[in-house]
Amino acid sequence: MNKAFVKENDSEDDDELDGAPRLPAGTRNYMTKRGYATLKGELDHLLKKERPDMVQVVAWAASNGDRSENGDYLYGKRRLREIDRRIRFLIKRLESAVVVDPAEQQNPEQVFFGATVTVSDPDGAEATYQIVGVDEANASQGRISWISPLATALLKAREGDTVKVASPGGPREIDVLEIRYEP
Repeated sequence: MNKAFVKENDSEDDDELDGAPRLPAGTRNYMTKRGYATLKGELDHLLKKERPDMVQVVAWAASNGDRSENGDYLYGKRRLREIDRRIRFLIKRLESAVVVDPAEQQNPEQVFFGATVTVSDPDGAEATYQIVGVDEANASQGRISWISPLATALLKAREGDTVKVASPGGPREIDVLEIRYEP
């Protein structure tokens, strides 16, 4: 069969990228304004800058003749496929996004999406986390996904509550010290 009519990788799923978090079936793609703006900015950069630049490189490489041994052409085509795949992924995630502004939370005494929560473990070590969308989670910056075990344990908790969290080292208890909602 002609290679023009088959996928390079039949197991390729355009909805998800390697390493990209998967949303649970039937759930919405909640995102903060900051997370939405970040993904939108990446999409705009890919569409307006990176993809057009790569198309120029591929066109130049194709004009050099034999494409079968032309590294610039082969690399460029592969990079274009990666860019196009990321663009499709971002478009689908942004179309399904439900943007939530934490500052507009109606019940600030409880932990919900967008809350910034300060917790302490039994040893007295404190940590602060913001509950955010799956695409904007970054544990090293204190932003955890709303579907993570820690976030699901914290949901609906109030200041002063002790919640049980399933962790790799076994169940543990943490105390909720402070809840705030920031834009």
